[in-house]
Amino acid sequence: MSAHAADARGPQPVEIALLASVFVVAACGLVYELTAAALSSYLLGDSVLQFSTIIGTYLFAMGVGSWLSRFFDRQLPAHFLRIELLVALVGGALPAILFLANAYVPGAFRPLLYGLVVVVGTLVGLEIPLVMRILKRNIQLKNLVSQVLTFDYLGALAVSVAFPLVLVPQLGMIRTGLLFGLMNAAVAVWALWLFRHELRRIGAHALACFLALAALAGAFAWADRITSLAEDKFYQDRIVFSATSPYQRIVVTRGQLGHRLFLNGNLQFAERDEYRYHEALVHPVMAAQGAPKKVAVLGGGDGMAVREILKYPSVESVTLVELDPNMTQLFTAHETLAALNGHSLSSPKVKIVNTDAFQWLQQSGDFFDVIVVDFPDPTNFAIGKLYTNSFYALLEKRLSASGYAVIQTTSPLVARKSYWTVAATIESVGLRATPYHAHVPSFGEWGFIIASRRPYRMPDALPSGLRFLSPSTLPLMFDFPLDMARVPAEVNRLSNQTLVTTYEQEWGKVMTTH
Repeated sequence: MSAHAADARGPQPVEIALLASVFVVAACGLVYELTAAALSSYLLGDSVLQFSTIIGTYLFAMGVGSWLSRFFDRQLPAHFLRIELLVALVGGALPAILFLANAYVPGAFRPLLYGLVVVVGTLVGLEIPLVMRILKRNIQLKNLVSQVLTFDYLGALAVSVAFPLVLVPQLGMIRTGLLFGLMNAAVAVWALWLFRHELRRIGAHALACFLALAALAGAFAWADRITSLAEDKFYQDRIVFSATSPYQRIVVTRGQLGHRLFLNGNLQFAERDEYRYHEALVHPVMAAQGAPKKVAVLGGGDGMAVREILKYPSVESVTLVELDPNMTQLFTAHETLAALNGHSLSSPKVKIVNTDAFQWLQQSGDFFDVIVVDFPDPTNFAIGKLYTNSFYALLEKRLSASGYAVIQTTSPLVARKSYWTVAATIESVGLRATPYHAHVPSFGEWGFIIASRRPYRMPDALPSGLRFLSPSTLPLMFDFPLDMARVPAEVNRLSNQTLVTTYEQEWGKVMTTH
């Protein structure tokens, strides 16, 4: 039957099944690409760089696969079936392999990451050309291209929406990869049925399909165990809570140092010495302000900074702006973790706002006596925007006339230029920058910067019951030795985000020497 006749009689079951397979294939291919890019940004930092290089490598590999498809002349259904099984196994297992590699052989993580991306991309690049050549038997060329591309793009759209909103939050990275591996294997089974009369050695193909499905289904059932194997090795201490939100991987461990919180593998606090960090962060500005009434905390979803703020009787309201609702829910509802912050997030004085701090500053019309900025370090551009002059200009507008803001600002010893970049950026919007530092054993020498319109005035008294700070030792924190003294630094702007690059270079040197 000619292609014109086939077109006139409408789509047939085989054509519909293959076009549906294109939808699934496109969805699976994009999931593997997104999981590789997301994992690399989680574990290597700098999300823009990681997504850009992973996507570029993946598209290049797809081009290689498309070019290689020209060498497949005969038994196209059999080749398509085999490729689907290979994509299912390699792509489906990709997140699990990378998690385990990061825990057990971290030095091999980067080459393994790009090697797997090249393999999966090449296989995915082979899929669509083979499907089109199979469909060409019965569909006119002009309709063939439009139909295949339509289903391909629809599959990509469905996954691009579902991946951050449903798949990762509900299933996690490992189960998401394995689920779509199962879908790829299901396409292979479907091809086995559709082309059962054309395939040679159908028994061998059926056995391969069964083994692939069994392996993926078994891994899916054991996904929690695989995650535990990777994370127990990586974090060493016993994991008491773990969750993947649309924004980050949250892990809480318990060991000799007590509870520790990790976001995307980066330590945020250790129970043993977090009081040093949070007392140093909060009390120099709260006590200096005099009698702060309205306070805002940007970041700090663990509630530790809020705990310290509530030690001041003058405080009437605390607005906590935390992007990830999973963080504030965890440290409000989890009995042990809520106890660490003194159940501060349940205080009637505290209002929790789960939104982006940059947008909140743009939209808020309130003024605050003290603003505590407790964001993670600028490991990527999404966080780096919260260290730019644009952000500090918005911060300045929300400070009362006599208000102080304080910003946690990485280590002035390890990341000296990064630290002073923040100081230069604060000064660029007309605020005074008053730097200080404290020793926190879990982090080493750590830095903070006070931003204000007026000169900073050292407080005469601090709340009673503090474990680290005292009026006599507080001035010592504002003295910088020679190896942490100020160095020239650029202003960090939204248009360049020089801080992210500088931070990666400085901390990268430390990582490569250990």
